[in-house]
Amino acid sequence: MCGIIGFSGSTDAKNIILDGLKRLEYRGYDSAGIALQNGNVINMVKTSGKVDNLVAMADADTKLAGNCGIGHTRWATHGVPSDVNAHPHMSADGKFAIVHNGIIENHAEIKNKLIQKGVKFLSETDTEVIVQLLDYYYDGDIKKTLVKTTSMLEGSYALGVLCVDNPGTIYAAKVSSPLIIGIGAGENYFASDITAFISHTKNVIDLEDGEFAEISADKITIFDHNFKEIKKEERKITWDVAAAEKSGYEHFMLKEIMEQPAALKATIEPRIKDNKVNFDELNIDIKKYDRILMTACGSAYYAGCVGRDVIEKLCRIHVHTEVASELRYRDPMIDEKTLVIVISQSGETADTIAAIKEAKNKGADVMAIVNVVGSAIAKLADFTIYTWAGPEIAVATTKGYTTQVIVLYMFAVWAAYKLGRIDEKQLLELTKDIKRLPERAQRTLDLNTKVKKLADKYHEKQSIFFIGRYLDYAVCLEGSLKLKEISYIHSEAYAAGELKHGTIALIEEGRLVVAVCCYEPLLDKIISNVQQVKARGAQVLALAVEGNKKIFTEADDVLLVPKANELFMAAVEIIPLQLFAYYVAKNNKCDIDKPKNLAKSVTVE
Repeated sequence: MCGIIGFSGSTDAKNIILDGLKRLEYRGYDSAGIALQNGNVINMVKTSGKVDNLVAMADADTKLAGNCGIGHTRWATHGVPSDVNAHPHMSADGKFAIVHNGIIENHAEIKNKLIQKGVKFLSETDTEVIVQLLDYYYDGDIKKTLVKTTSMLEGSYALGVLCVDNPGTIYAAKVSSPLIIGIGAGENYFASDITAFISHTKNVIDLEDGEFAEISADKITIFDHNFKEIKKEERKITWDVAAAEKSGYEHFMLKEIMEQPAALKATIEPRIKDNKVNFDELNIDIKKYDRILMTACGSAYYAGCVGRDVIEKLCRIHVHTEVASELRYRDPMIDEKTLVIVISQSGETADTIAAIKEAKNKGADVMAIVNVVGSAIAKLADFTIYTWAGPEIAVATTKGYTTQVIVLYMFAVWAAYKLGRIDEKQLLELTKDIKRLPERAQRTLDLNTKVKKLADKYHEKQSIFFIGRYLDYAVCLEGSLKLKEISYIHSEAYAAGELKHGTIALIEEGRLVVAVCCYEPLLDKIISNVQQVKARGAQVLALAVEGNKKIFTEADDVLLVPKANELFMAAVEIIPLQLFAYYVAKNNKCDIDKPKNLAKSVTVE
């Protein structure tokens, strides 16, 4: 959610920052701005709307120049999207400019106190209190002022700061919001994530909560609230800039759908040793736990729903799934015999972080499944499994979701063996089934070349239902979410067995029902459900396993997936539904990579 970038170097900062903001668009935003320092003057341009609007304004502004600056894409939390509420924000005397991701929970209290001191505010944002505090406390020592100001803040923040008295220098600070520092040759950066500056450098430093950075063209100093300098280790990003570009695809989402066979392979292969799934390096004593609780938000939660059923089936241990945004308020039954598995693509999801803290306070161990190395969730967890999906730019997750599901499959198989629920022969067979999944994913893409035509047929539907049973129902949840979040069509997923318990009242002539029919032990039952909705005038788009001839006599249209182990079908079942959502959204001329009101990384509640 939102994006920030800062740069200090020997070249003009404007184009570097604007390019960084373009690369941060995927995080979600409704306004954007840039501030550059030129000697003892800070010049700023900001606007509601797209970064393209900002680029045009910045190019027309002859005053906007300098080798040091900050930029921001805002997703409104306090105050409507507008030019005034857009970041950066400046102090009244023009001495400071800041960009901020996060939420300042005590902003109203600070604002009222500053107003009583005669400070005038221009915006409705929580962020403006920070820049006005900086100005109010400033005594000529920017580092001292920054530390004092942040000590007054409650909530989350990643801050970038310019001060006219320190030309060529940018300052950064963070608490519970992502911020990373990029190390170049004669130029240095900070940003919300690596994509903002990956075309310039792959060498980074992870800034931790409560740490501050002073960044100039040739020096980076990290210090704490006592001004003690902190020595930090650099790390090198292993993926190339091409991974964050479209590579000829019209949208990032389509590129990422097509990357799934390779992403699954990258997730699976390092975890196979002697033809067996192996997570021994985690050092988890799986026998210690009598229950597992999985918690996440959005698509990651639906990945957890798939994982719940597979882990219970193989491990015969009770698994409960809980939406992370609810977990912290429920006083959940968690103790030292509970393994809490948290799932997050970004590793920065605010509700999931809060759930981790709640779980640890109750004595539970936490295992994280994340994609981003060094993220907040990865550091908070007792055990971390990286999905290694590579960068995912489209807001609607595709390969992020499928690699999470794959990790849960592998963990289920490994844990079942450790618990003695399966023997070595079964371990070898299940591992072989998992190793085949990248090939099955590619076969799924090859099978479904007609998805576009089906989207042409159905894209004008105003309401669509997804039905499935057992693992297929978990897939329906994600398939329905994918459709609604990028096409804006109302879509709901239902357990097919619940049709007669109210849902069938919504079935009428011409209603589209997507029936997921891949879990073959329950095939007859889901076909019965298909017949029930057809009898009431619905059109049915079925998703079934290759070779299933029966479904063709019942459904109007059929999508196919290759046969695989029935426990592991979800990872390939979702792919045609992703494609269907993509092409429906394209037909409806939606902004597929950046759906309205959505953000890639939800770092605030």
